Amino acid sequence: MRRLGVVVALGALLGMFAGVVTASPALARGPKWQLQPKLPTTLSAAFCGFEVGVTPVVNQEFAKIVKISDESITVLFTGSVTISFTNLETDKTITENISGPSKATFFPDGSYTSVEHGRNELILPPADAARFGLPTVSVTAGRRMLSVAADGSYTSLSLQGHVAVDVCAALS
Repeated sequence: MRRLGVVVALGALLGMFAGVVTASPALARGPKWQLQPKLPTTLSAAFCGFEVGVTPVVNQEFAKIVKISDESITVLFTGSVTISFTNLETDKTITENISGPSKATFFPDGSYTSVEHGRNELILPPADAARFGLPTVSVTAGRRMLSVAADGSYTSLSLQGHVAVDVCAALS
């Protein structure tokens, strides 16, 4: 289960990073800002006890590389993002604003850190959710900091705020 969560998290991260590199300049919001693609995905039942469809409703998220030093890359993310979460067994759906800005720093060894503010989605493998005392799938509000090792394991996570929505509970 942990491996699945790591794969989901890394896939999302790589998708965001790939978007920074490949997004069309014609879609940019300003100098060096690139629109970030968001694709629908399905979370396995390992996260909530049932499959959850995650679908972008509004995607106006942009990223900008602001610092490249010591082979590290810092990327800012901002914009308007709304996604829907759907219990694929019952079709119950909730829609959430996850527009909080964030800053991610990617290190040469493959690890990264992220500092996020406002409302953001958080998808954790069950073991990590238990370790950090958070739901597996949630929307958090406030300041959130996390560090992820090169192997995809979460090394730290802190939330100065609260869980705004426990997605699994809301969809049950």
